Amino acid sequence: MLKLAIITSFLSQTKDRFHEYNKPLNLDEKFALLANIEGYSGVEIVYPYEVSDAQKTRSALDKYNLSVAAVNVNVKAEPEFRNGGVTSLEQAVREKAVQFIKDAKDFATDIGADKVTCCPLGDGYEFAFQNDYALAWKHLIQTFSEAGDYRKEIPLYVEYKPSETRGRCFVDNAAKALCLLNDIKIKEMGVTLDFGHSMYGSENPAEAVSLLEASPYSYYIHINDNDGKWDWDYFCGTKHFLDYVEFLYYLKKYNYDDFFTSDTSPTRWDIRGTFEANSRLTTKIWQLFDRIDVAELESLMAKGDYIETWKFIEQNIFSLK
Repeated sequence: MLKLAIITSFLSQTKDRFHEYNKPLNLDEKFALLANIEGYSGVEIVYPYEVSDAQKTRSALDKYNLSVAAVNVNVKAEPEFRNGGVTSLEQAVREKAVQFIKDAKDFATDIGADKVTCCPLGDGYEFAFQNDYALAWKHLIQTFSEAGDYRKEIPLYVEYKPSETRGRCFVDNAAKALCLLNDIKIKEMGVTLDFGHSMYGSENPAEAVSLLEASPYSYYIHINDNDGKWDWDYFCGTKHFLDYVEFLYYLKKYNYDDFFTSDTSPTRWDIRGTFEANSRLTTKIWQLFDRIDVAELESLMAKGDYIETWKFIEQNIFSLK
């Protein structure tokens, strides 16, 4: 049975540079909305800006019978983090970023969450000769080591992204995220793989899953889509359908059983309809692999004749018979 969640900040008002979308909702109203969207049982909540009161959050979760997929700790919005948090040249700023993550782990413990995820979006660069890359890597290891070592029973997951808010983020792909964890050497850490980040970063998300699966670290999944040029957070399958099918194929093959969390922005589209599209498509593809002859697909792949594999895809995935 698939476990599906939503990053709850997308259930309320969102903004781009020109427009506002949807109306603002408080936490209870967001949870009430989510509880009535078909297919979902979990939430990923943003700490400390969306939630900070553990008792109120726990009460709201119980009221709507929701589980916590993850606590997403924001280490980019404070003015001090404008030029980077975990890699800041100022030790006091790095210490503040670490404390944010530690506080998020405390909060996660209090509300019954099993993980904290952090995407260090403010940590990166734009220009040549702007940063000492080796020093930045050293700071990444030091800060995430300290944060990861705190409350190991609540693992810290590092989410990678090619860019935003920086022109290029220091942790911008799955391989680099794994290099970071290998240097840190804390087994109670993991990687958050966002399908859209992987796609617009010129990765193959399915290959990234396989890379993470071969590592000693856990991974957690965000689902969405984009045009391969920017992180638009469209709903699933709208731009890269077959890539998404392959992505889910490998997750099912490797018995992924954590939440699939919608990191999807409704903007111009109905909130409920957007997230139900994610749920509906993901569930149907997941169930498809119970009906088709996966052994035959794997046999065709092993033979290396892609024309024959493509015939199988036409008939069994596209249903063009």
